[in-house]
Amino acid sequence: MESKKLFLASFFKNVAHLFPGFAGQDVQGKRITFIPTASIPEKIRFYVGSDRKALERIGLITDELEIAKASADEIAAKLKSNDYIFVSGGNTFFLLQELQRTGADKIITEEILSGKLYIGASAGSMILSPDVEYVKAMDDCTATPDLNSFAALNIVDFYPVPHHTNFPFKKAVEKIITKYGAELKLYPISNKQAILVDGDTVEVKE
Repeated sequence: MESKKLFLASFFKNVAHLFPGFAGQDVQGKRITFIPTASIPEKIRFYVGSDRKALERIGLITDELEIAKASADEIAAKLKSNDYIFVSGGNTFFLLQELQRTGADKIITEEILSGKLYIGASAGSMILSPDVEYVKAMDDCTATPDLNSFAALNIVDFYPVPHHTNFPFKKAVEKIITKYGAELKLYPISNKQAILVDGDTVEVKE
């Protein structure tokens, strides 16, 4: 597990400047699998385009992978061959449902544990926690009838809580902290912060 390298944000665009240093290598021309799947059920999706542009501005080549529509072969090929993985924000429960349904959850887990750098934005960050039931105050889980379990990828032992103090999620975040603060290892981050995980080291930066 020591090799994992994770860049977990609320809104990648606001913390993109931290990424090249964290990557620890020249990111120019690197290919990143860009997964916008979480945004499919959402009415507001501007953050997907903003994050994609931010990735491209720092020199990355985005290779879109729509998990909900892609074939098993395409999912495996892109996740395994590209240099990095980016999972966008949106509905965490829909994202988890599609990752489980397609088996992409297992491939992403294998890639991360093999040392591939992973970027998560909002839902893409929360999906790495042990379980996403805590997200119910923020995301609607009724639109995912095929989701059998809230058990998530379990890559980290903590629970990212994006959009801390930020509109329109301020109250939802406060509810999560009030309800789960005593029992779960919550990591609230604002839209200007990122949780950087490098092996066993975890730090919040902005």
